[in-house]
Amino acid sequence: MDGVTPILDACPVRRAAQTNRLAGGGGIDRSRPLDFRFDGRDYQGYAGDTLASALLANGVRLLGRSYKYGRPRGIVSAGPEEPGALVTLGSGAALEPNIRPTMVPLRQGLEAFAQLSPAGTGPDPLGWIADRFSRFLPPGFYYKTFSWPRRLWPLYERMLRKAASSAPVPEQRDANRYEHRYMHCDVLVVGGGPAGLAAALAAGRAGASVVLADENAELGGALIDEPDTPAGRAARAWVAAMVGELDSLPEVETLKRTSVVAFHDHNYLIAVEERGDSMVPPPAQRLLKIRAREVVLATGAVERPLVFPDNDRPGVMLAGAVRTYLNRYAVMPGQTMVVFTNNDTAYRTALEAAGAGARVTVVDIRPQPRGALVRRARAAGIGVLPGHAVTAVRGRRAVRGVEIRALADDGRGVGAAAMELPCSVVAMSGGWIPSVQLFSQSGGRLRFRPDVGAHVPGEPPTLNRSRPAGACNGSFTLSACVAEGLAAGQAAAGQAEAGVGSGAEIPHPPPPGTDDEEEPALFLPHVPGPLPGPLPGKSFVDLQSDVTVADIVLAEREGYGAVEHLKRYTALGMGADQGRTSALNGLAVLAGQRGVGIGALGHTTFRPNLKPVRFGAIAGPHLGPSFTPQRRTPMHPWHEANGAVFEDTGTWIRPFCFPNPGETAEQAVRREARAARTGVGLLDASTLGKIEVQGPDAEEFLDRMYVTTRRGLAVGRCRYGMMLNENGVVFDDGVTTRLAPDHFLLSTNSSGAARVLRWLEEWLQTEWPDLDVFCTCVTEQWANATLVGPLARDLLRQVTDIDLDPARFPFMSMRQGTVAGLPARVFRIAYSGDLSFEINVPARHGLALWESLVRAGETFGLTPYGTEAMHLLRAEKGFIVVGQDTDGTVTPVDLGQGVPAATARDFVGKRSLFRADMLRDDRKQLVGLLTADPSLVLPVGTHLTDTPRPVPPVPTLGFVTTGHFSPAVGRSIALALVAGGRGRLGETVTAYRRDGGPHPVTIVPPCFYDPDGERRHA
Repeated sequence: MDGVTPILDACPVRRAAQTNRLAGGGGIDRSRPLDFRFDGRDYQGYAGDTLASALLANGVRLLGRSYKYGRPRGIVSAGPEEPGALVTLGSGAALEPNIRPTMVPLRQGLEAFAQLSPAGTGPDPLGWIADRFSRFLPPGFYYKTFSWPRRLWPLYERMLRKAASSAPVPEQRDANRYEHRYMHCDVLVVGGGPAGLAAALAAGRAGASVVLADENAELGGALIDEPDTPAGRAARAWVAAMVGELDSLPEVETLKRTSVVAFHDHNYLIAVEERGDSMVPPPAQRLLKIRAREVVLATGAVERPLVFPDNDRPGVMLAGAVRTYLNRYAVMPGQTMVVFTNNDTAYRTALEAAGAGARVTVVDIRPQPRGALVRRARAAGIGVLPGHAVTAVRGRRAVRGVEIRALADDGRGVGAAAMELPCSVVAMSGGWIPSVQLFSQSGGRLRFRPDVGAHVPGEPPTLNRSRPAGACNGSFTLSACVAEGLAAGQAAAGQAEAGVGSGAEIPHPPPPGTDDEEEPALFLPHVPGPLPGPLPGKSFVDLQSDVTVADIVLAEREGYGAVEHLKRYTALGMGADQGRTSALNGLAVLAGQRGVGIGALGHTTFRPNLKPVRFGAIAGPHLGPSFTPQRRTPMHPWHEANGAVFEDTGTWIRPFCFPNPGETAEQAVRREARAARTGVGLLDASTLGKIEVQGPDAEEFLDRMYVTTRRGLAVGRCRYGMMLNENGVVFDDGVTTRLAPDHFLLSTNSSGAARVLRWLEEWLQTEWPDLDVFCTCVTEQWANATLVGPLARDLLRQVTDIDLDPARFPFMSMRQGTVAGLPARVFRIAYSGDLSFEINVPARHGLALWESLVRAGETFGLTPYGTEAMHLLRAEKGFIVVGQDTDGTVTPVDLGQGVPAATARDFVGKRSLFRADMLRDDRKQLVGLLTADPSLVLPVGTHLTDTPRPVPPVPTLGFVTTGHFSPAVGRSIALALVAGGRGRLGETVTAYRRDGGPHPVTIVPPCFYDPDGERRHA
């Protein structure tokens, strides 16, 4: 069975035997067998297995095919750096695509499917053709091939989408639950290997609060992969002692199966904790948002693959991964093994595999390896071929053997004589790559160390406090890792709490016998193919994206020699592993082509997230009704009881209209608007944003924030104004009321209160901290019932003690008193353009006020109206809604508002208003539109052109921002932003609708009703 991949049938068959499982050893629980399925076939593993180890134990090598060439792919690693094998778990509501089998704990009934191509583990004739004719599919071929002829793009698009779909897309709602958790600690230690354990224990002993996060199910890092020898047992005992003491410290929390995926400014980190498995009660994942005073990065290192022909065949694995499967899971991936290496650490794999009964041969690139491990291997009878390289791999669906050739002294060529070695596994090791991604994300600078052959932490960050330790710092011996972790933990605790953390004793001396004297590694960008002779197989740099050495060579020749350009042109390092195993090899090949050192090239940017994060984890509990807060006004129960049709406006739920039985929404809106113009209407305006600004400098502050001055505004009077951003663009508008000499009330639109409050606080805290001002949002503290229409004053007189005489209560003023026996503020503000009274009472009295007004209004024909009628009324007057009638470029001048250019008073955005571009006559300006067909209502977004019969593409003059049918005007009306609109009043242009063709419209002033404003005084 050695090296033979079982044929996977479409239907379930008798469970396969665990042919590659060792008789004893490992950390699995053999008393708990677990049944699972892969690609429709039943298998069995044990508790403690991962899906990858269980598949290997059952002799399954082939887990899918590469997306570009359809080449067979298998398991390469044993951890999160897995570049080749991705699977889909479950189905239906439990479907989870793009999962690394190396990180999936085996559970009873687990179901998985091969993923990387539509063919899965079956035959892939299209992939075979692509592989054979790969010379016609170079990097960037899609840019060069699918741009012409243009008419064939729909066909190209279908082909590309089908080829790029490596995983099924879930079509049902995720059945898992997710949580969010906020955490604060003195010291966060990332990584639970020797350095991380030492750092956490040193900081915990010093009294600091510590969080230790590790992405594995078991702490200890590489030490739990030691064999069952006296030295290995000592190593595991040391880990157990360290973990035991950590668990005894009350201020230390250890988080297993927790991946720290992002390091943001000011020591803010994001982690994902695996809490449970699919379809079980605990939440599947928990997103952790961690704020730490100090961070110790003990993230370890990943093994670097070697690049040689056909290095992607199932059975080509990392030597460290083979060792993990052997010792941790008691799995021998194959009985005949070639260990291909450039360093001494792979000899541990050779020794332990040979000790477990495998026939092992070591192929070492170095001409004369003499380290202690090399001597032990030779003494154990393991064949060592120094100065040789693997130049071909035999077999397609699984490794059958390798071709070995002598390597030239300069490493740029191989000998003509070839040696064939039969084997079922190639265990490769190209050295170790420190995991510096989080250090780089924190703002630290990296430097290239030739002796390590990789980038290591260099200059520390300025906005974060992080300390690398152990293998991620380029220190690979156990003694160095423990010493660095101890020092980092002590220093972090001392920095986190003044006077804490000095003088801690060394926690548990590291076990002896785990550090061996090693010789330096020999780094080659890639193994050259045999020349002359047949073309070598493909040498893959990135297994997931099918990037080969030839692809990088071609990309550099075509001008993509910068690392970021190379990455995007070839997709190098853009897969799920984010270049953990491929980025450095890609740099090495590129450096060789350019004739420079790797350090001179720089490196790609390590961006969050370090690993894929489920959308469910990002959303957490914020799903469905919990996605965003649903805010209701105090009058909401009355609206529900009286048949309101609701709509969402920002986070508020508001009545859209109040249709009568048998009445459409459109008919209801027109009836409500007509009643507000001819009688009296009642609007629930409680959602209007309200911000109180108080303090001795409140007047000065508001003068700086608004275009129109607030200075001199009398107590009890109101003033409309616009607020701009630094670019002179309208940010918000509203009415300011002076409640006292040092107390103002600002109104904003319903969805803008939080945004405006943040804007005010930003200027107060960052630009004008000398101003003595306080800003408080009071939107939810006040309910607002607005009476609108010519009968509004007559109705209000029935229920208030406030003098409503126009001479003593003029337009744009506020009075306090009682309404319906309730303490109230009443504002004479007319967003409708008609006589209007905005009655504000404490929110707890809102429903009582509303019901009192409804009862009092029965004799006046009172009509409640909703948001759509409100927008119709304001559109008739040409009043704007910021965000609907503005588009992020509109200034007050564009809206027809004057700007005080001559005044010495400054305000936010003033300078920008007088830039040359802001003064152009052809800027988009607010105008009104009248359609030739009075019944035609123009939809929002309708474009306007100068061409009567436009044939796309046509330059646009502007677009419609508001469109309604107005009962008061007797026809349709619209507002629009039109280039040079105010200079084109009276002209006819074309409104172009894809669904209805071109329509002539006339540009008119934006006010359609009561242009003199007489009705607001009644």
